[in-house]
Amino acid sequence: MQAVLKTDGPLLVLAGAGTGKTKVLTTRLAYILSNGTARPWNCLVVTFTNRAANEMKERVRQFIGDTVNSVWLGTFHSICVKILRRFPERVGLKDNFTILGEDDQKRVIKKVLQDNGIDEKQYTPQAVLEKISRFKDKGLTVDKVVSEYKQNTTTLIYKEYQARLLELNCVDFGDILLYVLDILLKNPDILNEYQERFKYIMVDEYQDTNITQYLLLRLLSQKYRNICCVGDDDQSIYSWRGAEIENILKFNNDFPEAETIR
Repeated sequence: MQAVLKTDGPLLVLAGAGTGKTKVLTTRLAYILSNGTARPWNCLVVTFTNRAANEMKERVRQFIGDTVNSVWLGTFHSICVKILRRFPERVGLKDNFTILGEDDQKRVIKKVLQDNGIDEKQYTPQAVLEKISRFKDKGLTVDKVVSEYKQNTTTLIYKEYQARLLELNCVDFGDILLYVLDILLKNPDILNEYQERFKYIMVDEYQDTNITQYLLLRLLSQKYRNICCVGDDDQSIYSWRGAEIENILKFNNDFPEAETIR
């Protein structure tokens, strides 16, 4: 109950699997909207799967009806696609850009390897794609990798791969988040618009965020600092996909005034 009623200021809720963490978020969102604390479009709720997002939406609908449709509730990727669709030109894309699946990404990498005479047995498209995905999980754009890392075959492929995607007016899933982070960092007017919009931010399974997701949340929450993250600090089932358990461990460093509820 305490986690539901504390609506102002940063809040970290820590609990194990199956203890009702998601229910805390849905009840908290319903409470904020039902008592008029915020308008639906001022609430951002992010989770990791479409299934989880749909379940959360249906739970909240039981409390407040179709008002929930105006909440920014979805996965990190679905939220960021909405922003990227508004400002594609800020990162060199055109309207109606295409989101590539894994097979298409591998085809682009394979072409890069062939055009640069790189041995596919030594640098398989799958392995290269995984390394590029880890760069993006860590918030590392091509420019950062080129300027801060020792140049090698992988960084060359990353640079060529990104150039090809722009030529094709395509993005991969890592780009969706990384491009939005880039837009917010380089365009104070856009950052201010979304900081002003999202007065209340709620995050499910916070222990599974990667660095790019962490940076996005930290940026967006700076104005009102009403961010509630729920998670389990003893597990991180997505670490193989770039999740950083340290994100949940340093929440109180980022928000010294935060309250923690176990």
